[in-house]
Amino acid sequence: MRSRAQSLLPAIEQARQHSEAALRELGERQNRLSAAERQLADLRRYRGEYAQARQADGMTVHALLNLQRFIERIDLGIAQQEREVTRRRRALEQAAAAWREAHARERALASVAERASEQERRGEERREQRDLDERAQRRAPRDRGTSS
Repeated sequence: MRSRAQSLLPAIEQARQHSEAALRELGERQNRLSAAERQLADLRRYRGEYAQARQADGMTVHALLNLQRFIERIDLGIAQQEREVTRRRRALEQAAAAWREAHARERALASVAERASEQERRGEERREQRDLDERAQRRAPRDRGTSS
């Protein structure tokens, strides 16, 4: 007959696998967020560089207008990338919450199994002690009878 602790092993293993999968997903989302943040930083740096170029003397009106339109496109890209960073940050927060939940479930199941195992061990110790006590009681009357 399987003990209660042993019967929990498949559930614990499944919870462990789920927790590991959630942790992998958390890492992937962190990487995606980092990449999006780097891309946003690059766009902001480009915008700064082109904004400085706009300050240069000797540009024709046509070149200045083209540069201004290009900077506006970069600004649109920055706004879009800011939304992407926000979206990825929310996805990361969701993945972190999912991992915390999965990890807590894994720990809870392991704790239940550990308590069950400890109860089973104590029960076995009590049975062994009871058996020893019974044997000692059975021997005691014989021992008393032979010593008189």
